[in-house]
Amino acid sequence: MLKMSVRTLCFLLVYVSTLEGADGANGDEKRCDLFKGKWIWDKSGSYPMYNALECPFISPGLNCQKNGRPDNMYLNFRWQPHGCSLSRFDGEDFLRRNKGKKIMFVGDSLSYNQWQSLACLLYRHGRRYNLRLTHQGAFSTIFYPEHEVTITYLKNGFLVDLVTEEKGRVLRLDSISRGRMWEDADILIFNSYHWWIHGGPLKSWDYYQVGERLYRDMALMDAYKIALTTWARWVDSNTNPTKTRVFFQGISAVHYEGKDWGAASLETCDGQTEPIPGFNYPGKRYVAEQVVKDVISKMKQPAYLLDITLLTQLRKDGHPSKFAGGTLDCSHWCLAGVPDTWNQIMYTMLLKD
Repeated sequence: MLKMSVRTLCFLLVYVSTLEGADGANGDEKRCDLFKGKWIWDKSGSYPMYNALECPFISPGLNCQKNGRPDNMYLNFRWQPHGCSLSRFDGEDFLRRNKGKKIMFVGDSLSYNQWQSLACLLYRHGRRYNLRLTHQGAFSTIFYPEHEVTITYLKNGFLVDLVTEEKGRVLRLDSISRGRMWEDADILIFNSYHWWIHGGPLKSWDYYQVGERLYRDMALMDAYKIALTTWARWVDSNTNPTKTRVFFQGISAVHYEGKDWGAASLETCDGQTEPIPGFNYPGKRYVAEQVVKDVISKMKQPAYLLDITLLTQLRKDGHPSKFAGGTLDCSHWCLAGVPDTWNQIMYTMLLKD
């Protein structure tokens, strides 16, 4: 099979029609890049795409309206890609197209953020059905019996194995022993990054392991690349591209230091009410972005990269900040909000798959 770059793959996947409708993004297919663009104020009244106060799936710390956030401008911005526009998310169409399928999000709390967003986007379309929501261990699952669609979130922030042994907590960078849990899914959306950058009391491992060798220290991005390569090999060996669509949620931005976006006097995202204007982020890129792209580009069956970094970097206003139910949160996202766009992009990509 001919290998192709991540950029080429994304272009092919988001091939766009010049016709209006539900067939994909609208615009010039030669100029369209779903992941480059800017946030614009929507005057149509179409955003937000659901009422967070009516959606029962949102974690307390992400329901910013319910937690008393006084401004609401952050709800009314929409992502405008370069050269085209996103398809409007149609929940009924999404359920119909995926009838009988299993959709699974696997990752950390940013993956859970996206799972909750999708659940809310579908809620107003699916609430007339007898939805079944279950939480069992690391699994959260919604079943839509009318369409026989299952949407699951599985908490697994590293994707590779983390085990506790006598010597301590060991992160096995070249081992995935629980992949059988993923095998039945028709659409897989993976995510792994934020647990890697936790330090101090939030750090959840003591050693790295590769083969039989233990490492107390290793360059973080080296360890991250080994783990992602292990995941990529699992995908290549255990999924059938004619049956299973595999996505990887890219690096989601945090906004804990104002100097990153040219506001040195600000320490956090607290009080931010508008996105950064324009098409460019003034701060640095994440090293992990290139790691993800390098690993995916070497896959036999490349995953579909949801390259969300730029569109999240521009949204310093989209975090719960002090309206997270007791903590300051500048890494997760209010719902309704930014993750709705991630799902809108994924829907657009699936329309042309």
